[in-house]
Amino acid sequence: MNRTDLLKSLITDSGHKIYRELYGNDPELLKEQSLRYTNLLNTFISFSGATEPYFFSSPGRTEIGGNHTDHNLGRVLAGAVNLDNVAIAAKNNSNVVRIDSVGYPGFSVNLSELKPVKEELYSSAAIVRGVAAKLKERGFIIGGFDAVIDGRVPKGSGLSSSASFEVLIGAIFSNLFNDGTLDPIDNALTGQYAENHFFGKPCGLMDQTACSCGGLVTIDFEDPLNPVVRKIDFDFLSTGFDLIITDTGGSHDNLTPEYAAVFNEMKAVAEAFGLKVQRQLTIEKIIDSIPRLREKTGDRAILRAFHFHGDNNRVVRQVEALEKNDFSSFLSMVTESGYSSYMYNQNIYTVSNVHDQGVALGLVLSEYLLRGIGAWRVHGGGFAGTIQAFVPYELTNRYIETLEHAFGKGACHKLFIREKGSVKLGF
Repeated sequence: MNRTDLLKSLITDSGHKIYRELYGNDPELLKEQSLRYTNLLNTFISFSGATEPYFFSSPGRTEIGGNHTDHNLGRVLAGAVNLDNVAIAAKNNSNVVRIDSVGYPGFSVNLSELKPVKEELYSSAAIVRGVAAKLKERGFIIGGFDAVIDGRVPKGSGLSSSASFEVLIGAIFSNLFNDGTLDPIDNALTGQYAENHFFGKPCGLMDQTACSCGGLVTIDFEDPLNPVVRKIDFDFLSTGFDLIITDTGGSHDNLTPEYAAVFNEMKAVAEAFGLKVQRQLTIEKIIDSIPRLREKTGDRAILRAFHFHGDNNRVVRQVEALEKNDFSSFLSMVTESGYSSYMYNQNIYTVSNVHDQGVALGLVLSEYLLRGIGAWRVHGGGFAGTIQAFVPYELTNRYIETLEHAFGKGACHKLFIREKGSVKLGF
């Protein structure tokens, strides 16, 4: 029996422990996942003649603390979630990567060319080429493979579909050609390199690290080549709260300059002191130099620097609260972080389009429903897209009904933190 036939017999068991580890215990959801995997295998059989395929899963991530802190070498608190990208992949004995994605056009990447290709900017092909280039540079073996991918991390949702894809590709190269020896942190660094230098988007390292490592983690990026990652032992399921991400709509297209401005303005304040990033500064030094900074960097840059230091320190206190099982204090700090993003970091809406303020609308509805009993904040990059809320079980239905009344059916996603990062599955 080859692996294709073996997989056919294993993935139809919706009660398989792998499904439960990744997606929870809801019987209907597990049946849906079993069907998803079966359909993916059938698509792969039509797409590729390879008979030794393996399944891979890479989660999305939710940012829980530290909004726009990672790119200035700060701290974050993040978790891998149960929405994932699943791939089935096998070596094809060539030097070409061929990928077919459900709902998207297929593409191929010839690995004989490992330099950025201008025509591939902002494309999945650029990510694959960039991951391969970095892995080869670091001494890993690369080679051609066929893969079919089903992505369930909504694009533009703030759950990091791009980072999830990047570390998924890294996991495939690692397991098909290198016996799974690529460390999760190295996988994250590889994905970040591909996004920065091949895809063409500046980004920090939080998203890739959370997706690659799995679980609930706090990450300190003070040394960017050796980020300190620590898993947090906390059971969110025991709190009586649901973690809900709501897609408030709005496009992330053309927002790259807005994201870059957050990074560049924080950096500009640091450079005014002869430093490179905010992590090397203190609030006291900034306050002492405000007259000079107002002239040199402008007021918004100073406000964004204040946000960085507030959220960077807040992450430490959030972790302490969780480790002491002080969930009430944790919730208060989630909301504090949200206010800081709104008032100081100013990534709730773009000043070039004040007519569309979906994130702000989602936040005010959340405050109306959850003030004093829950928590809410912008989620991810901001300006458009998603918000995050911690909602008591007894209010979950009302919260979802209210938010989906504003943003449409299916806008809300009820999530949980999953322990597995980007991995080859043991089917």
